Parts: sequence; structure tokens; C-alpha cells
Amino acid sequence: MKYVVGIDRNERLQAEVAELMKAAQQRYEQTKQKQRLFTAFDYAAGKWQRVRWVIAKAEHSEKGSNPRCILTNIVGDAQKLYERRYCQRGEMENRVKEQMMLFADRVSAHRWWANQCRLCLSAIAYPLIEALRRLALQGTDLAQATCASLRATLIKIGAVVVQKAIVVRLHLSSHHPLQALFSRAVAIFVPT
Repeated sequence: MKYVVGIDRNERLQAEVAELMKAAQQRYEQTKQKQRLFTAFDYAAGKWQRVRWVIAKAEHSEKGSNPRCILTNIVGDAQKLYERRYCQRGEMENRVKEQMMLFADRVSAHRWWANQCRLCLSAIAYPLIEALRRLALQGTDLAQATCASLRATLIKIGAVVVQKAIVVRLHLSSHHPLQALFSRAVAIFVPT
């Protein structure tokens, strides 16, 4: 089984990547552009029974140093493994966290069916939010926004609901700061 996992920094790992961190910092100071340097080496913690492969990223930007080490049993180009395996794993974790922003973990009702209904509604909401981002918000500031941000800024807004026979109308504030963006999103999802 192949694995790529992050490991905590310790004195030995920091000493191992100290020169690389210094090089990244010097390059940043020369260019004022974020620098990312990679290396890989064999490493064994005190209680480990064998040596393992560690990939280290030395990053320096306007925010300062950001070293990171990962442990893997996949041998290959350090930067490619870090970016294609480790970062993609993190991106998948972010998608799971986003589902929690839609209350998928809120199953506190006393009855099983109520909890099941909440979970199903959350499961339905996530692809809709993702479609909203992909189709209606492409090229806008909210294209990369989290589910929680989209809920708070674009969806969870006050309205007056007026129903006449089978027609339901929403009267929204004419002073909403994202009115044009909301109208654009509605136009994509609701045929006229």
C-alpha cells in the first residue's frame, strides 16, 4: 500500500532542511517572489524500526518561512510527489470539510428519519453549491469561496415571499451589495 502523510517538524528534521530554508529565504529576498524548494532524504525517528523516505518543502514568502515535511514510501521526483500526491490529498480533505459547512454532521435529532433527512438535504446541497461556483460564479471573486461564505453572502439573504395561486415571488432588497451576482446566478439556474 502506498502512502503520503505529513509529519511534525522536530529538531532533527529542521536541521536537515536548514540549508534549503536559508536558500529559499535568500532567493525570496532577491526576487520578492514566493520561493519553493524541495529535497528528499532517508530518515528514521528514534523508535522507528527502519529508515523511511522524507520529502521536505522549503517555502519562503512575504508571510515568512513555511517548511513542511511529508513521509512516503513512493520514490520519485520530490516536487511532483508533493504537489500531485500530498497537495491533492489536502484538496480532497477540504471538500469533505466543505460538506460539514452544510451541516452534514448535524445529526442531533432524537429520531433516525429526521437525522437521515438532514443528511440527505446536506448531500443534495453540496453539488448544488458546487454547480453554483462552477457555472454562475466563474470569473468572480466568489469562484473559490467556501460553502459557508456562499451561504452567508449570496444565499442567506432576507426576502419577502409573496404567493398568488401557483406563482411564488421573492422580493429582494434593491440595495443588496451582490444583487447583480445573485441575478446572474438565478438566471443560470431558473429558466425564464
